Amino acid sequence: MHSNRTLKLGYLAGLITPLWLILGVAAAGSLYPGYSHIDQAMSQLGAEGAPTQSLSPVINNFPLGVLFILFGTAVALSFRSRWARLSGLLIMLHGLGSFGTGYFACDPGCAPENPSANQNLHNLAGLIMAFSLLLAGALWVWLGRRLLTSPGFAVFSLFCTLASLGALPLMAAALESGHGFGLYQRINYGASLLWVAGLAWMLMRRPCT
Repeated sequence: MHSNRTLKLGYLAGLITPLWLILGVAAAGSLYPGYSHIDQAMSQLGAEGAPTQSLSPVINNFPLGVLFILFGTAVALSFRSRWARLSGLLIMLHGLGSFGTGYFACDPGCAPENPSANQNLHNLAGLIMAFSLLLAGALWVWLGRRLLTSPGFAVFSLFCTLASLGALPLMAAALESGHGFGLYQRINYGASLLWVAGLAWMLMRRPCT
């Protein structure tokens, strides 16, 4: 039987993920002369040749990976439902993807015509991150009613999932135009992190069983 204290620590890890990302990206961006949070991808903070190449993974990707793995583990251990446990595994997979995007630095600019092996592995890890967390959130559109008896959280999960999805075509268009990619990427990822924090908050408030 897993102690309530252990699970609470896992929930706390999920609760602080949005704040950690905000502080980490802001700190790295402040040390990158001319960096634009509106136009540039977060990955450019750790790109080859960037002034924050070594720092960004250490304060962003790696600690966030740990937080996601801790939270995903807590979610998986909190329920007997296989779907809830699957959502926990997806959150853990997202954490592993965070390690991957930090370890495999993207090429300068992160969008080369002839990507290196590191760039391809970075992109793969990024796709794993995006779709694992998106799917985890989508599962709770249904699980929110069934396991938490909370129609409100189910609606919240739907809103965050749709917001994250809705930002994807905007990111693609911004990539073509060269303007606004950073903004839409932050909306996309921010919606998913808001959902993570929301689930963590709901789980922290559950009565002990």
